[in-house]
Amino acid sequence: MTARRRFRKCIAAPCVGAALTLGFGLLLASAARVDPARAATTERVVTDRNTGLAIYGVDPVAYFTDRKAVVGRAEFEFRFAGAVWRFHNEGNRAAFAADPKVYSPRFGGYDPVGIARGVSTPGYPQLWAIVNDRLYLFYTADARAAFMADPAAAIAAAEARWAEVMRQLAE
Repeated sequence: MTARRRFRKCIAAPCVGAALTLGFGLLLASAARVDPARAATTERVVTDRNTGLAIYGVDPVAYFTDRKAVVGRAEFEFRFAGAVWRFHNEGNRAAFAADPKVYSPRFGGYDPVGIARGVSTPGYPQLWAIVNDRLYLFYTADARAAFMADPAAAIAAAEARWAEVMRQLAE
């Protein structure tokens, strides 16, 4: 676990009471203050709220190399788009670091079928597809099936609504 995530856990846990008791209220308030630009970026990627891990700690490169969802390891982390990404090995981390846009899920890991309806529904790493060399995650198996029935139309519909959905995520 990185020092930043340990600090975040400390703020969310019993350390809050201790810090306030010791008179560090102003320090705590400034540490917990959210930078709007950073928050908007973080929220545009599906992130586990408990761990801060992008796409629930699954290695995004493994979808392309192993053709399956593989859980990343703590010793192979990389920070991108305001989230912590985990990888199964150093090679996958290096590939992602060299070109994150290639390996990160399209629409930040949100379900493209939901986005097409104007809803930001987080996709699950076990429900995925690679279409035109891009990774897509889905909320349900039905959403994945609907997407796969006509990927081009589904992608076009999601792209048409993505800017609107991103604005909602940033609020």
